[in-house]
Amino acid sequence: MHDPNRYDLHTAAEAVNEGANDSELNILRDIFRMLPCGVTLQDEYGHVLLANDAATAQLQVGAAEPSSEMGQRREAATELLRAGRAAVVEESTASVAGKQVFLTSHRPVRIAGRDLLLSSSADITEQKAFEDTLFRSAYYDELTGLPSRRVIEHRVNKLLAQGGQASQAGFALAFLDIDNFKHINDYYGHAIGDALLVEMTRRLGMTLRESDMLSRISGDEFLLLLHPVQSQQEVAEYLHFMLERIRAPLFIDSSEIFASVSVGVSLYPEHGQSYDALRQNADIAMYRVKNNGKGTAVFFDASMEREAQARTRIEQSLRLAILEKRFCCVFQPKVDIRTSQVKGIEALVRLRDDEGVIQAPGTFINLAVELGLIDELTHLVLAEIVKSIDSINETFGPDTTISINVAAKQAGNAEFMRPFADAIEQTGFPKRFMIEVTEDAFVTKTLFQDEILPILRNIGVGISIDDFGIGYSSLSALADITADEIKIDRSFITDIHKRPRSQGILRAIESLSEALGMTVIAEGVETYEELAYLQAATRIRYAQGYYFSRPIFLEDLKPAVPRSSESRAGLASRPAQESRPAYSRAGRYRR
Repeated sequence: MHDPNRYDLHTAAEAVNEGANDSELNILRDIFRMLPCGVTLQDEYGHVLLANDAATAQLQVGAAEPSSEMGQRREAATELLRAGRAAVVEESTASVAGKQVFLTSHRPVRIAGRDLLLSSSADITEQKAFEDTLFRSAYYDELTGLPSRRVIEHRVNKLLAQGGQASQAGFALAFLDIDNFKHINDYYGHAIGDALLVEMTRRLGMTLRESDMLSRISGDEFLLLLHPVQSQQEVAEYLHFMLERIRAPLFIDSSEIFASVSVGVSLYPEHGQSYDALRQNADIAMYRVKNNGKGTAVFFDASMEREAQARTRIEQSLRLAILEKRFCCVFQPKVDIRTSQVKGIEALVRLRDDEGVIQAPGTFINLAVELGLIDELTHLVLAEIVKSIDSINETFGPDTTISINVAAKQAGNAEFMRPFADAIEQTGFPKRFMIEVTEDAFVTKTLFQDEILPILRNIGVGISIDDFGIGYSSLSALADITADEIKIDRSFITDIHKRPRSQGILRAIESLSEALGMTVIAEGVETYEELAYLQAATRIRYAQGYYFSRPIFLEDLKPAVPRSSESRAGLASRPAQESRPAYSRAGRYRR
């Protein structure tokens, strides 16, 4: 149907240029019609008087039923003409192809004595889609779709800005960390690890309100904003049910996986007046959970802050000690319980603090791993061994193996292990070294067994599995592990003569290790009864523990009178105080 209020192109051209001939008007009409941007001319009532092909397609001008977009455009044109001002706006339309976005410039003009609105529109749909992608990548997590750290920080700061209002309710900020996620990721693979994160996100967000927010801030860490909250008890009850929901098994790619989350919580205004303070205090509370068993939620209190400050002091002290090389080594022997001979020694690191007091590794090793200082510390231990090699040879003999501990995190890190292997080779006696790693290192076979192990084998370094039985491996996993030595954790050896179940486990490990050609060492032997059981009821040849010697400094070792071969032969029948095969009661090595 023809709209009497609408000019056709020819009429408009005549109105603009009455002196132009028909040929010029035809050229003008064709140029106008083929312009790539949409151009329209509207009157003071919002009616479209003139539209080229692009505008007709974009706005569906001339359709039997005017669209909502056209109705809005008509109202905007009327308002702009009435105000006599120009404007640049984003407009969107829905079509079969999907939503389209246009950037439109509106400008009032006077043509043929009439006040009209001249508009031109450029299609920016692809540009907007690209901007949205950039926005989401900057502010939202690609895997889970959760908002990023910046988004939740902005939300918390907005709430804090309203904090002075008497009607403003409090809120809770919770720091969540998935327990043992690295082990799950390593054991099942990154694809299942990602699927677990997605499922965890779904479970965590199931009962959130619109005013709450869940954010993923790193690989396995989340921040949860609960707002508003009226009391600590309300938050505690909510988190209790959330943690119960998370503990339910996950079934991913035919695998049944159990996971838990450790949660630290800070409340506003009790535990902080800024985002940084609230987040840090929630983080501190979460680490309290990690240290006390994992899988629960704990609220921040002032004592935790004091602990964190003490931890910071230890951290600074540790960094300074590494810088000043205030570490030293003690050595503990691995003894042949049939012949009393020393098979090898294990180098154990110690720290001399500011006052010269020797600190055991339990006070700093885990922190060194966490802070990324363990690599430098391991190199320092190797340097101490090289420096002490003459004393080691004099005390224990030139053929004694030397064990050095490497954390599972290091064992799977080629950037550390390659230069460390080079450093061992450069000592000139690489075949005397035994690298001790826990079972966790073998979980990621492609990293350690496929990439690192061949490097160590090539230079003659042996491999020992430390603390076997308390990690993530099973007996069947031994068949896939390429190692020379397996050290049975002391938890199986303590009171072994009184514990039939531990005896059965010990026999199973012993038989399988023997079949696979691995030497078995019993760790943590402390009593004569434990030693006597190993000698009488097992085929185990080697042991290590306080019964033979505490870890000792080489300078503390003083040669004692050698024992006769006859006294060595009577080892099994001697009472405890007479049966130390290589050390006197004072712990001094008998050469």
